[in-house]
Amino acid sequence: RGLDAARPTLAHLAVVRGGAPCAGSLEALALTEQDGVTLEARFSCPATGTTYKVRFGLFDDLARGHRHIARELGGGAREDILFGGHDTFEVSSASAAPGAPKPTSHAAPATLPGFLRLGVEHILTGYDHLVFLFGLVLVRSRPRALLAVVTAFTVAHSLTLGLATLGVWAPSPRFVEPAIALSIAYVGVENLLVKDANRRWRITFPFGLVHGFGFAGALREIELPRARIPLALVGFNVGVELAQLAALGVLVPLVLLVSRRHTVPRVTQALSVVVAVAGLVWFVARVVAS
Repeated sequence: RGLDAARPTLAHLAVVRGGAPCAGSLEALALTEQDGVTLEARFSCPATGTTYKVRFGLFDDLARGHRHIARELGGGAREDILFGGHDTFEVSSASAAPGAPKPTSHAAPATLPGFLRLGVEHILTGYDHLVFLFGLVLVRSRPRALLAVVTAFTVAHSLTLGLATLGVWAPSPRFVEPAIALSIAYVGVENLLVKDANRRWRITFPFGLVHGFGFAGALREIELPRARIPLALVGFNVGVELAQLAALGVLVPLVLLVSRRHTVPRVTQALSVVVAVAGLVWFVARVVAS
């Protein structure tokens, strides 16, 4: 069944040379060990044109945030990250020709923007993480205490992101994802019990360790070559931080605006209950799904 379900994948591969489409035929199809698919296809193209444009149009049918790495094997010097909104990869006709010499250029491929965007999208489309950030800043705290919270969380998730992506150690997502949900529920409940969050950095550090393992899943799924891991870590982590700062730049002013009103205790309590319930719902759903 898995192979039969994967056969339509070829219909989502479009190769164009010189503005003319290339006719494709399936050569081989096999399942890999980790629920992946290896597909080999042959395309017959017109003789005109200097580059091939390969479009992988399957992203609309895949989970949001799905990533593929495209590599130009003939030259071995180019690769790109494909995702929704960026699903086309160009291959030079010189390197694609059988027996063609490898290009002499060894410039690093422009993948840093792709990893940067991956980090930004991972935060902005990760609703659980946004709810976690909202819960952290929902209770008023001094600016210095808020900076300590953000710093502790950043340092912690950067550590475990690096450990997991480098293959040093990473717990199973079966434990990480429910633990992230519990961290959200905890923050919501704690908001109901404390008057201020000036010492919250003490819990955001261990929670940051857990969230870092969750972030690493986005990089581990695309099975990066070891030589690309440092670039991926830098780009992805910077993207994560930029997205978090952008989210906090919106959330903190909103919390300060609400805090000026007399109803702030009731509003804070109501929103904290929403955060706690959301975390518990995600926890149950993830435990059941695992």
